[in-house]
Amino acid sequence: MNITGLIVEYNPLHNGHAYHFAEAKRHTGSDGVIAVMSGNFLQRGEPALVDKWARTEMALQLGVDLVLELPVAYAAQPAEWFAYGAVALLEATGVTTHLCFGSEAGELQDLIPLAEHLADESEALRVALAKQLATGASYPAAFAAAAAETLAVAGINRGRDTAITTLLAQPNNSLGLQYLIALRRLRSSIEPVTIRRTNSDYGDTEPRSASIASATAVRKLIGTSGIESISPYVPRFTVDILEREFTAGRGPVTWENFTQPLFHRLLLSSPEELAEHHEMTEGLQYRIKKSLYELKDPSVSALLQELKTKRYTLTKLQRTLLHVLLQNKRSALSRSALTEGPGYLRVLGFSETGREILKTMKKKSTLPIVTRAAELSHPQLDLDLRASAVYGNAMQTRQQGSIFRDYRQPPIML
Repeated sequence: MNITGLIVEYNPLHNGHAYHFAEAKRHTGSDGVIAVMSGNFLQRGEPALVDKWARTEMALQLGVDLVLELPVAYAAQPAEWFAYGAVALLEATGVTTHLCFGSEAGELQDLIPLAEHLADESEALRVALAKQLATGASYPAAFAAAAAETLAVAGINRGRDTAITTLLAQPNNSLGLQYLIALRRLRSSIEPVTIRRTNSDYGDTEPRSASIASATAVRKLIGTSGIESISPYVPRFTVDILEREFTAGRGPVTWENFTQPLFHRLLLSSPEELAEHHEMTEGLQYRIKKSLYELKDPSVSALLQELKTKRYTLTKLQRTLLHVLLQNKRSALSRSALTEGPGYLRVLGFSETGREILKTMKKKSTLPIVTRAAELSHPQLDLDLRASAVYGNAMQTRQQGSIFRDYRQPPIML
């Protein structure tokens, strides 16, 4: 069987995702699709619009056969670790044959040689990256420039360093490269496939076609014009699920839902205590404490704008504040800890085909398969349960069922 792996957030699921899904199945001759999906908090450090269970329903309605949760230890991380954790989960299933991702390039011929060289993480790359970061560049820009410099010195793609920098400056290309690097580091036999991103770019704030819009543009439309305004850009089931969740007070969830608990932690913590949190680097803790006293508007958005600089991108700051909110300490998410990979396969939902995939996985997977939280004790799962409780506690309608849903909710079956 050909089992295609997708790495997704579906925040929310839109027509661009539906196109990618259909093309992934067509290009791989897929017999089944496994989606590794971020939980309630996402790679850019943002809370999801609606919780992982609602987004799992969207995935199953689309046609995904099995949804696995990417642990928050990897989901809210820079591209390197987000990709490594997600690819490691697909590898651990023992059944995934293909990994299909979107990219601006739409082909692998330029990305694979880069991945083959950069996967070794040479001393030259680390030195070049440190030099670029010292200029105040953001991590994505610094990595693109460092990679181009390292490859040129090594004689790979000589004379094309500007083209490489441009290639990696495009977010889906950059993330795709990290998927390829992860496959190489894991010595995986999973075959990569890429599909050109069409009609919208990552982060577009406005729709650029009659039927395709980025998730950012979709969320903006919801905030300004209501749920029905997104109907041209999303499947009908996305509208229906969002309407149900919003009506029940389980969305939309934004950073502002977490203003009080986040500020509580920031105000009570000393700079030394803040410094213990993951991604709190280069004295950012002092900038945070100073900014708190200068805020005219005590909101998360205002704090982020006050903190933002050329070096501290919005994404970096959101992830750092998220780790403070969730009390994720640097020691728990160290490089050595993350290199060990995820410790389990958490099943969020499946179809009838997914049920058959799970039967095969039980024979072939290299990690325990978890369908209920009580089945396993693991530090990463503890972080997931805490994150879900914090998310549920921030919903407009606070209910014990939402706060502790992870302890009771079995996988969703379609």
